[in-house]
Amino acid sequence: MLTVDRHGLPSALAERLTDEVRASFAETPREARFKFLAQALSLDEAALLAELSRLTGLEVLEEPAIDPEGMKILPARIASEAQVVPTLLPGGEAGRLRLVTALPPDTDTSDWVATFAARRPQWYLAPPERVSALINENYGVGSGSLDDEGDDLPAADVATDVEADQDAAVVRFVTEVLSQAVAEGATDVHFEPQENNLRIRYRVDGILIAIPLPDNLARFQDAIISRLKIMARLNISERRLPQDGRINFRDGKNVLDIRVSTIPTIYAESVSLRLLNQRKEAYNMDRIGMNADEQAAVRKVLDYPHGIILVTGPTGSGKSTTLNAFLQAINSPDIRIVTIEDPIEYEVPGANQVQTRAEIGLTFASSLRSTLRQDPDVIMVGEIRDLETAEISIRASLTGHLVFSTLHTNDAPGAITRLIDMGVEPFLVGSAVELVIAQRLVRRLCPDCARTVPVVRQKVMPALEALGMDESFLKDVTSLKEAAGCRKCRGTGYRGRVGVFEIFHPKPLHDLIVGRVSNRELTEKAIEQGMRPLAKAGWLKVAAGLTTLDELVRNLSSNE
Repeated sequence: MLTVDRHGLPSALAERLTDEVRASFAETPREARFKFLAQALSLDEAALLAELSRLTGLEVLEEPAIDPEGMKILPARIASEAQVVPTLLPGGEAGRLRLVTALPPDTDTSDWVATFAARRPQWYLAPPERVSALINENYGVGSGSLDDEGDDLPAADVATDVEADQDAAVVRFVTEVLSQAVAEGATDVHFEPQENNLRIRYRVDGILIAIPLPDNLARFQDAIISRLKIMARLNISERRLPQDGRINFRDGKNVLDIRVSTIPTIYAESVSLRLLNQRKEAYNMDRIGMNADEQAAVRKVLDYPHGIILVTGPTGSGKSTTLNAFLQAINSPDIRIVTIEDPIEYEVPGANQVQTRAEIGLTFASSLRSTLRQDPDVIMVGEIRDLETAEISIRASLTGHLVFSTLHTNDAPGAITRLIDMGVEPFLVGSAVELVIAQRLVRRLCPDCARTVPVVRQKVMPALEALGMDESFLKDVTSLKEAAGCRKCRGTGYRGRVGVFEIFHPKPLHDLIVGRVSNRELTEKAIEQGMRPLAKAGWLKVAAGLTTLDELVRNLSSNE
């Protein structure tokens, strides 16, 4: 085995780096050193692992398995801070500690392990993501921060005050939980007190996932909740009333605006966090999942000089993302765009974006009224919540402005009846609204593990019937794709989401709208005019292999 320096860098690789890069490598946190080195050497992950293996003689394990006995020897603090995990090899020597890491062990890591292992361990290399996943899955997210054995580490500057040390541990734990949420692509994080436990769940691709946590988490529950409230500048002594706040959180290059909500429960306060990445890349119409004919229908209306375009759907269905995709499509130096949002989810280059603040009277309605004096060409209103906002939006569209907004309705024609139910005159709705798009987000099949299976009528028909479709949809469809599950998709079989869209043009049905017909009748007439309902639009995504029939049923009901 070739010697490495005190930071775990093989001398042959160190010689290929400048003094400045070597110094930066030493200052980089251990969990980020592998990626830093790969970028510095212009190598991908597999190539760097192969090079490290060649230079050090350490074997690479692509899919290492956890060693439960080794976990009893190696404390969580060492595993987390050094990114080292005990691994189990079939037929290996009994009693020998085998450790896997992304980079060769540096001097500090070797010294730490030596204080716990009776014999010199055997080292292996593995992909950094796999090492990190094994630590989180088996020790728990943030386990290194709350490890009771951390005081035994031979590290410098260990705090002697127990209370101060616990506070620092809680700060590190909360930071690790939020950083892991960012890495997982979570949109929400929920801290939920139970009778004898604190449950933490991430919402990823619309699904709640309970994350593995340290065994000793329960005794830190109050401190963790207090830490979150301090970060959000909330009153930590008030535990009887709900509170709302916000946190500015930086994780590497990611800058997050986190919306915090607390409510009192029977055990303690439950805290929910909504993660908004301020530098999140905006989606275009291709990326949100619109096919060619759907894009053509939308782009035709986007070229109109005035009118209202509405996007409807339940909370979390991607309405704001779709509106921003529309803004990206029309954004140009000769158009003045003003957006009124709560919260601002995407930055639109060149646009004037307003964050509403209801506590000081800056509501959607008051902001919209002021915006009309700002000479806008295009106005985006985050949501039409009341009659006043609806009426101002409609009158703005009738006076030469293109207005985008959202509503909470189940289908596209339902937006028309919702506006009328709010109190807007039907003739104004029929004259102003140019396009309504209802949408849902369904999970996209993981491209690495999705498998093709033949269509079995007995299995497929119940799902089709649940969506209000018949056997005719199976014509010319002999196979579909199904979820399998792999490491890259956390065993779910899905990775990311794709939109399903129902596009409704109200203008041909103007007389019916003025006549206040029911939503059902309006929907039937719209389908006769060529509107593709959500279920049928979703079936096209299933037939194209983008998602599964089960996922479509989970998101839609037969009346949609």
